[in-house]
Amino acid sequence: MKRRRVQTFVIGLVVLCSTTTVLLALTLLTAASSPFDKAYAEQRGAHTAASFDTTKVTPEQLARTAKQPGVEAAAGPFGQAVVGIPKNWLWMAGGTLSVVGRADPAGPVDRIDLLEGRWATGTGEIVVNWSVQGSPGTEFLGTKLKTPSGATLTVVGFATSMSKSASAWVSPAQMTALHPTSAQMLYRFTKSDTEAQLSTSLERATEGLPKDALTGAQTYLTLKQAFSALVDSYLPFMTLFGILGLLVSVLIVGNVVSGAVVSGYRHIGVLKALGFTPNQVVAVYLTMLLVPALAGCVLGTLVGNALAGPMMKVAFTGIDVGRATVGEVSPWVTVACLLGMPALVLFTTLIPALRAHRLPAAQAISAGGAPRTGHGLRVQRMLGATRLPRPVSLGMGQPFARPARTLLTLAAIVLGVTTVTLSTGLTSTLVAYGNVGKEDGAARIQVTTGGSGDDTTAPRLSDAQIEARLSALPGAKGVRARAFSQASMTGQHQSVFADFYRGDNSLYEHTIVKGRAPKAAGEIVAGPAFLTQRGLKIGDRTTLELNGKKITATVVGQVIEGNARALEATWDTLTHLAPNAHATEYTVRLAPDADARAYAEAAGKLDPAVHASVLDPGNAGTATVIAFSTVFTVLLTLVSSLGVFNTVLLNTRERRRDLGMLKSIGMTPRQVILMTVTSVAGLGAVGALLGIPLGIAAHRLVVDNVGVVDFPEYMKDVWHAPQLAAMLLAGVTIAVLGALIPARTAARTTIAAVLHTE
Repeated sequence: MKRRRVQTFVIGLVVLCSTTTVLLALTLLTAASSPFDKAYAEQRGAHTAASFDTTKVTPEQLARTAKQPGVEAAAGPFGQAVVGIPKNWLWMAGGTLSVVGRADPAGPVDRIDLLEGRWATGTGEIVVNWSVQGSPGTEFLGTKLKTPSGATLTVVGFATSMSKSASAWVSPAQMTALHPTSAQMLYRFTKSDTEAQLSTSLERATEGLPKDALTGAQTYLTLKQAFSALVDSYLPFMTLFGILGLLVSVLIVGNVVSGAVVSGYRHIGVLKALGFTPNQVVAVYLTMLLVPALAGCVLGTLVGNALAGPMMKVAFTGIDVGRATVGEVSPWVTVACLLGMPALVLFTTLIPALRAHRLPAAQAISAGGAPRTGHGLRVQRMLGATRLPRPVSLGMGQPFARPARTLLTLAAIVLGVTTVTLSTGLTSTLVAYGNVGKEDGAARIQVTTGGSGDDTTAPRLSDAQIEARLSALPGAKGVRARAFSQASMTGQHQSVFADFYRGDNSLYEHTIVKGRAPKAAGEIVAGPAFLTQRGLKIGDRTTLELNGKKITATVVGQVIEGNARALEATWDTLTHLAPNAHATEYTVRLAPDADARAYAEAAGKLDPAVHASVLDPGNAGTATVIAFSTVFTVLLTLVSSLGVFNTVLLNTRERRRDLGMLKSIGMTPRQVILMTVTSVAGLGAVGALLGIPLGIAAHRLVVDNVGVVDFPEYMKDVWHAPQLAAMLLAGVTIAVLGALIPARTAARTTIAAVLHTE
């Protein structure tokens, strides 16, 4: 190891990078399910939460469903009602709250975890489902809620339910006063692995009930999908880079070890001549390779564990995780990396090390003393007969002398080019995604009315007046008004966020990927995560409820992305549900040559309660993925170049005698460098031709499997002649960068130092 410092460093660095990427990919994979499953099992979460129309079914009939075949456990029936809430109550958007009447938080199904305060046991008390990580704090206990019916409810506790069975809970007596029109049953089934099994189990449990008594059902698989939605979007990206790192590790370690054995033939022969047995020789080389591999594996595991926490925090941002613990690396992942990576290196080392086991001492000592015969020499003679410059023909023939080593080096270059191509494609796609709605290059101004928290100053101007004056200010090309509210949806126990828009609809031009933009009352659009988690598709109908009013809503389109709990609708829909509602936010589209800051200042002077700011053109998620891909690309490109470096270094050491002879007959140092670089430049070009299609395929695989974003075709079709030419150059660049240092070293070697034993 002391005599082969560069080789030792290369192996340690390759294993470190590979271990880090594999650990992060495995952590994302386990984080997508393990924390949820553990927390759900601890709380005895409901496999299905079902709602029933109490005008069509009695409590006794519902209670009998708990004894049906296939029902492992059940809780209920609980009264269920929808209560209106004002804007900014406990920082919630105004709208509705799904409330369930429940005597205590315990029970055979859906054991609710009380975070602060106590359970609601009397009238006028309510426990709120806290949908944010951490504890809400006791200072919020005692908050009042005055319902539209005139009742006043006091918050006496905060709790969380992994089943998301309700937004709040009250006592059964208080629920009676709220006049519920539906009842809730919570089931755990003996067969619950798939949606089909859950559907069949629910059908058996509700067999014999009046027709249309069941008004909606939510399964735990839907919640699990929502829990891991953002993580799943990172998973294909991280897994691909993990696999690439693993493959590069195998190839480079195999190349380095094989080269160590070949370059150490004389050392092997000397060891055997001194009395070392074949097994002891193998042990020498295994130790020489495993020590840096173990060091790289341990360091890579430490780095991976350090990066996992911040990465999980980013991945789960904005997701309601309940009591699930995220951000920790599972012990089995750490153990798998600590044991698996050294085992991989050991397996890769054994193959070339066995050659040292079989090599006779006399042959090993004399190896390299005579010119090699075979395909390499014949190819060089053929190239020498051409009109190519002699250094070029000699360099082009060198890869054929060691075909196995050449193939390993070529594979490393292919993976390096694949990584660069994948990263470039992802960056182009995400840049296009980040520019959605900004294609004209003009700035966007966000205007809000009122304040936040306790500052609820109402504007002096009306909603219509504010919109009209914003449109009249110099530089404005379009104004889009927005109202935001929480609403209830048929079959959903958690409220959904609803955005209602009017005015400038040009922003929909590039955000609708399927269907069309909403135009009339009752038409809605949503992102892929919202539709998937609710089993909806374009053309499906559902019911929205707000302020005690309902409207039948039809899904008419799908946007590129969106919150898993958010939908978008027309202003006519809001008018039907809340006739007196008004916009609280406006997005102003400016002309390309307009002064954004001047417009924002002018808009802020329209009314004391109006606040205007220039929208940040950046996108945090886009920047995160680009940063990840850039880091991994640099690492894997570096490792690929190190593989080329190792190959060229071994070749020049093996050919020291040949280089001395060539210099003695007049080859200049520049010709030596040209010959050495040419020996791998061709491999770089071939590697690029093979790696580019693989990178394009990997890019399509990633962008087609991001669950929270549905990229339109124009964002995926990012490959054009300039980009492809750059990718071809990337393969040659990786090869040349790896070859330059050994080439310069070979060029500086003196004839006397090489041929002093001749």
